[in-house]
Amino acid sequence: MTDDEDQVTGLLLAAGGGRRLGGRPKALLEHRGRPLVEHAVAALRAAGCTRVHVVLGARAEDVRARAALDGCVLVDNPGWEEGMGSSLRAGLGSLAGTGARAALVSLVDQPGIGAEAMRRVRAGYRDETSLVSAAYSGVRGHPVLLGAAHWAGVSATAAGDRGARAYLRAHEAEIALVECGEVAQPYDIDTAADLRHLE
Repeated sequence: MTDDEDQVTGLLLAAGGGRRLGGRPKALLEHRGRPLVEHAVAALRAAGCTRVHVVLGARAEDVRARAALDGCVLVDNPGWEEGMGSSLRAGLGSLAGTGARAALVSLVDQPGIGAEAMRRVRAGYRDETSLVSAAYSGVRGHPVLLGAAHWAGVSATAAGDRGARAYLRAHEAEIALVECGEVAQPYDIDTAADLRHLE
């Protein structure tokens, strides 16, 4: 682990429009009295990310107005309707020139993944060639740590809602898996039925 806390930047993908939720942007879904985007930022900070970039898309102005995102770098993704891949490209692009050597990538619609899982994945960082992923009963999931040496390759293959999936599949042998199944639940808030997970 490096002494330089700023080498790993938190990257939160929070642009989704909640198409299957009647067009309610996921960032603004309420959980324990606060928008999901605030919970996700707090978890990244608790995991040791002093810098957090948040990619916004659907109703970005409402998210800026209603969520407390002080100290975050807010990144607008005008192409958010293309899917998560465009948000990942926008987020990684925003890290250029910041000195970050890795991005800890988290999704706004997974409130069951908290600071402990993020901390474990972040602790796997060694240098800019690092590729680290949370695993749940051995199955790869989020969050994912992408060393800077991989950003161009990830951006080149990130399309639709697949995010970094194609790149990670091609580099499976290089990924350090960190089991998080006993400290996190990797469900997504995608449909009305999933709203039962929110408190």
